[in-house]
Amino acid sequence: MLSKRAYNFNAGPAALPLKVLERVQAEFVDFQGTGMSIMEMSHRGAVYESVHNEAQERLLSLLGNPQGYKVLFLQGGASTQFAMLPLNFLSEGQIGSYVMTGSWSDKAYKEAKLLGKAHIAASSADAKYMRLPNVDALDLPENTAYVHMTSNETIEGTQFKQFPDTGSVPLIVDMSSDIFCKPFDVTQFGLIYAGAQKNLGPSGVTVVVAREELLASSPAHIPTMLRYSTYEKNNSLYNTPPSFAIYMVNEVLKWIQEEGGLEGIERVNQQKAALLYDRIDRSEGFYRGCVDSTDRSIMNVTFRLANEDLEKQFIKESEQAGFIGLKGHRSVGGLRASIYNAVPLENCQALAEFMDGFKQRNS
Repeated sequence: MLSKRAYNFNAGPAALPLKVLERVQAEFVDFQGTGMSIMEMSHRGAVYESVHNEAQERLLSLLGNPQGYKVLFLQGGASTQFAMLPLNFLSEGQIGSYVMTGSWSDKAYKEAKLLGKAHIAASSADAKYMRLPNVDALDLPENTAYVHMTSNETIEGTQFKQFPDTGSVPLIVDMSSDIFCKPFDVTQFGLIYAGAQKNLGPSGVTVVVAREELLASSPAHIPTMLRYSTYEKNNSLYNTPPSFAIYMVNEVLKWIQEEGGLEGIERVNQQKAALLYDRIDRSEGFYRGCVDSTDRSIMNVTFRLANEDLEKQFIKESEQAGFIGLKGHRSVGGLRASIYNAVPLENCQALAEFMDGFKQRNS
């Protein structure tokens, strides 16, 4: 018998759909009558390879089957992508241009500086990243090889609603914390990447979707496993892939389709975010949103209370009530509810009610 599920608001690894967990549980020991778990199978075998290919096809189908794009499955999380991008795309005399919006874009920029020339094309550091910079007129040097953005900053709680037209310069976006939270046109990007552990599956696999011409030829002098071309030419099967994590991604993608695709997922996500931001905005200052209202994330709701003691009390009481993961990142403090795709609407309703009660008890 299933015990009561926690109200899971962890920032990552994060909640997974209960339907997916139950399906995976049912075939964990014996996958499709093979007498083996999928974790025990050879990645060269037909059974696993069909799952691998299906996950790629399903992901592209949710994006409208764009022509000329390919899906790669890598390891190392977004943090490894911070290095792979300049290694693969920054040739001699070129520069990577970065839009600075918070902790994760800062990490990507600093990694690029270790490996080549990096330039800040726009920044909201002057606002402590509590708003997004204007990206309508980016400062791009003529020798810009690519523009890099972070679509959603999990720590600060900002999210881009639209992206700039960078013309012939490839736009590369880290979508680790908001991929598939809503529909989007992938053809405006040269490459997108996402660690799976927030909206796509468990930790262990990183998804890359890119124009095939960007993946086809990587510099020969960089290590084999850091070349995009290695994965492109070998269908992400050059070495043993994170097979169980990829299988889980496929199951989560099935669930997204069952929930009405990206349009259906967005409707629920907007409801969840509206519930919590409404509690913050109607609290007469008891709760204070951290981010400018126009730039708020529908994935990571960040807020503060009057002082740190009251925030500690909020965390203590919320944990006693079954809420997990509401403490803000240690670098910024405060409170944060990460409400990724798999977080049920009912969990957000329960949190909103808890916030009402906490305010009544402490006003």
